[in-house]
Amino acid sequence: MKINNLLNPEGKKKRANLFTAIITSLAIISSSHCFAQEQPASSVGTPFVTDIYTADPSAHVWKDGRLYVYPSHDVAPPRGCDLMDRYHVYSTDDMVHWKDHGEILNASQVEWGRAEGGFMWAPDCAYKNGTYYFYFPHPSGTAWNSTWKIGVATSKSPASGFKSQGYIKGLESMIDPCVFIDDDGQAYFYYGGGGTCKGGKLKANMTEIDGEMSKMEGLEDFHEASWVHKRNGIYYLSYSDNHDVNGKHNQMRYATSNNPLGPWTYKGIYMDPTDSYTNHGSIVKFKGQWYAFYHNSSISHQDWLRSICVDKLYYNADGTIKKVIPGGPIKGK
Repeated sequence: MKINNLLNPEGKKKRANLFTAIITSLAIISSSHCFAQEQPASSVGTPFVTDIYTADPSAHVWKDGRLYVYPSHDVAPPRGCDLMDRYHVYSTDDMVHWKDHGEILNASQVEWGRAEGGFMWAPDCAYKNGTYYFYFPHPSGTAWNSTWKIGVATSKSPASGFKSQGYIKGLESMIDPCVFIDDDGQAYFYYGGGGTCKGGKLKANMTEIDGEMSKMEGLEDFHEASWVHKRNGIYYLSYSDNHDVNGKHNQMRYATSNNPLGPWTYKGIYMDPTDSYTNHGSIVKFKGQWYAFYHNSSISHQDWLRSICVDKLYYNADGTIKKVIPGGPIKGK
């Protein structure tokens, strides 16, 4: 394209497009530079993984006393969510210093998966009888949105050695697996998407549904990202909603029940939208303190290049959750 062609009226649109392309390129370069800088991991709302983009954090405390986080991985440059095709694991023993254990699974290692790869979205992990079970959504066909399966990979280690073991049979084409193991050892499986959340029991082998999956009743404006935890005998089901006001999205809501499969009583919003189009979180207790994990776009400033964060989470005397406000320190009060 000749420069003088950009100066006449006919070239205005081309000039605008060229300018947009230049700005976008500079933004990507700038965000990459941010990743090269050491980011403080001790302040709330600041991403604690800064060398790659991560989202959808699933946090657990295992028998070794460390806290492990299993996120999805946004691949740059952003192209929606179709380039997400691999998983890393991170752990800490003090909520400040985080260890990247490296990649544990990618699309090429899933024998039943979509030939084109991609689309490895929000995962979860569970531990039972000496084995770690890693659950992940992945399509089995080119028509990805109608062929979702919930894959299972297993290992004797929480952060390495995972091998694909197929997928859970008999499920609908939905995403966002969550596995909760109750005090009696019974494991429960939840997943959802498109406004529907379902739950049911897992068999002892942790790879098959025991009975029927049922719709989780009582949730208000459910969108996706179900997560179940238990506190003082009360079950909490948290999730992201369909909120869309003034360009902000995905509030985090929750409901409670006396039964792990409901019915649920809606309680409210525990986190307002971040600067990302989406949010997806988990809630876990570590060394006496409850934490809310989530993601934002504070490094890239782009909706599909996200970064995982953590904040302290507190409860009221009646068991309701106080709203999480990003901005305070992780260590100390």
